[in-house]
Amino acid sequence: MRKIDYDRLKVVEYAKKWAYSRNPRYYNFDSIGGDCTSFISQCIYAGSGVMNYTKNTGWYYNSIKDRTPSWSGVEYLYKFLINNKGIGPRGKETKIDQLEIGDLIQLSFDGIKFSHTLLIVNIGNIKTLDNIYTASHTYDSYNRRVSSYNFQDIRYIHIEGIWKW
Repeated sequence: MRKIDYDRLKVVEYAKKWAYSRNPRYYNFDSIGGDCTSFISQCIYAGSGVMNYTKNTGWYYNSIKDRTPSWSGVEYLYKFLINNKGIGPRGKETKIDQLEIGDLIQLSFDGIKFSHTLLIVNIGNIKTLDNIYTASHTYDSYNRRVSSYNFQDIRYIHIEGIWKW
């Protein structure tokens, strides 16, 4: 396996193009829990071009009936990125000052369970919740400040790179 670059600009370009609409190639999960994490997975894939086809524990999407839970589930995506030792994207939980565009933020609205995933599309000079701008689905947005959300807990995921054969 070798590490390749995560194309953060392609990630942001994809997010900008699809933030307020749905790519017909992918199922729209809005009616069954929300489309936020599927949209973020699409963005990550746009910047990586690599899926992990490990059944159940990998990260891939072929259709609504042929995908892993990590493609569209908040906790599953987190666990995949943090624990992935195979091909595809790898991430680590980090602090706010280590974030870059193309990285992820996950929010917990009740303080118990994380239930929303955001993609960072812009960062101001000082990394604060007022100066980090995101894109997401379910609550469709592009260039929305993190501080505009009402949440109880937050975590940051830095994409370290992409591994492929």
